[in-house]
Amino acid sequence: MTEFGFESTTDEVLDGIDLTGRHILVTGASAGLGLETTRALAAHGAAVTMAVRDLTKGAAAMEEVLAAVPDADVDVRPLDLADLSSIRTFAHGFVDDHPRLDVLICNAGVMACPQGTTVDGFETQFGTNHLGHFLLIQLLTPSLVATGHARVVLLSSSGHRFSDVDLDDPGFERQPYDAWQAYGRSKTANVLCAVALDERLRDQGVRAFAVHPGGIATELGRHLTEETLQVLADRQAQSSEAIRWKTIPQGAATTVWAATTPTLEGAGGLYLENCGVAEASADPNAAAGVRSYALDPDRARALWALSERLVG
Repeated sequence: MTEFGFESTTDEVLDGIDLTGRHILVTGASAGLGLETTRALAAHGAAVTMAVRDLTKGAAAMEEVLAAVPDADVDVRPLDLADLSSIRTFAHGFVDDHPRLDVLICNAGVMACPQGTTVDGFETQFGTNHLGHFLLIQLLTPSLVATGHARVVLLSSSGHRFSDVDLDDPGFERQPYDAWQAYGRSKTANVLCAVALDERLRDQGVRAFAVHPGGIATELGRHLTEETLQVLADRQAQSSEAIRWKTIPQGAATTVWAATTPTLEGAGGLYLENCGVAEASADPNAAAGVRSYALDPDRARALWALSERLVG
């Protein structure tokens, strides 16, 4: 299906692609994959809005992009995905300034953090990784629909294999908290969100994809402790597949491929990895691909309905 693979980089994936005239929004754009995604897309002519939690850090990241791409069309705006009021403020201002949005890349996230809650009382990982982006998508839908050919890319993870979503107890109110299980739930939710979103908006020209970037050393791992690292090591010891690490440009490659490749025209609701479409498997021991429960359309609709109730 594609000439690219595990080792492909953002620049290789975008070679020959002109994004002039397209506007792209990237969340979590101040470091790591989000920063590289911004740089690569801007280098090919896209106007990119960098949504960041820390404006000072975001401004420094924008300067880094401009140093690499002097004529880049980029701007920075504050967005805290763990605060619904921040999301609403951001979205209303963005839509006022940008009635058309070609691509929304939901890149920001947290991983395996200690138990906690967002400003609005949601479990931190589910609330930030899923509900925050869910509300953002809702509020930006008019701008996405207006283009007639928009894409939404949600960064998931192979960590979705740690757990299906729990629609009855998403906040660990009736069961012990487990950092990796919570992460897995949030990453499964990202895939299910792409499935449901694509079903809802494809007739209006909006297609959605979930992406596994691969194993990359970024700030996403800032909350890892000796305990959570040991749990991950124990899981890996039981797996038949050794972790292969990617560089940041390799890790962001599937994201920019999902956002721009003509290969995916007419497709949507898919889980992508290594610049291709992953195979689905119901085997709990499968070392690659996407779990079938993450692509279940009924599960996706149920999560969508729950998410609507939670964010109001």
